[in-house]
Amino acid sequence: MDALTRRAAGEEALPAEWAARLQWLRRRYGMRLAWVGLAGYVVYAGSVLGFTPARFWAGLGHGYVFLTRLLPPDFVTRWSDIQHDMLESLEIAVLASVFGIVLALPLGLLAARNLMPPMVTWPVRVVVSVSRSFHPVIVGIVFVKAIGFGPLAGALTLTIASIGFIGKLFTEAIEEISLKQVEAVRATGASFLNVLIFGVLPQVSARFVGFSTYQFDSNLRNSTILGIVGAGGIGGTLLAAFQRFDYNIVCAIVIVIITLIMVGEVISERIQRWFQ
Repeated sequence: MDALTRRAAGEEALPAEWAARLQWLRRRYGMRLAWVGLAGYVVYAGSVLGFTPARFWAGLGHGYVFLTRLLPPDFVTRWSDIQHDMLESLEIAVLASVFGIVLALPLGLLAARNLMPPMVTWPVRVVVSVSRSFHPVIVGIVFVKAIGFGPLAGALTLTIASIGFIGKLFTEAIEEISLKQVEAVRATGASFLNVLIFGVLPQVSARFVGFSTYQFDSNLRNSTILGIVGAGGIGGTLLAAFQRFDYNIVCAIVIVIITLIMVGEVISERIQRWFQ
């Protein structure tokens, strides 16, 4: 009986020993195999896309020539057009941010699973997901075809983008709140609107301000490229300067865009500090 018992114990220990060895091999070599596979795919993708060292070095030479043609920047020749279109980009960003944030606030509340039933959250989540599914340039092309060229198409495009981004982040912020404060407000007999105002919004207001300022920065950047597809803003002037080979004007437009975005980031940081 002792021999049979020892034999049975050995047969049971053998699979466990092999499982431990397999787990050790998986930990030791699994990540290495993953990195090797990734490196192999990078090489394959580069060969398919036509990336070669010779083409890379030739591109560096062309880039150097292009950079030398950008200087010095010309702020005089097209300054009136640059100023007008830059202000138009700013107006597009402001309008899109305001309307997008106003619309994203109720959508974020309706999409939160800890506040609403599934029959309400799922349709709203679909709307928010569709809003952020496409790049603003693609949405801009759709609006240009629908309502024509101009800044209105750009403002509507960035409004949709704002709804998708702010709506998702706001929903996640609401789902992470502490329900103790919400239950305390409910215990007072408050209505659902008062529960939202006094139990939910105070816990997410600081994060919501941060999301909003970041979205304004994003809209400001995106508004500078929507003009390429005819949706207003400085992008149209930039594309026209490229097509005319006016690289000095291109450099001036790029400097103005960088300056505007940096000013927008400074304003956003001060707004966040003010609400903290």
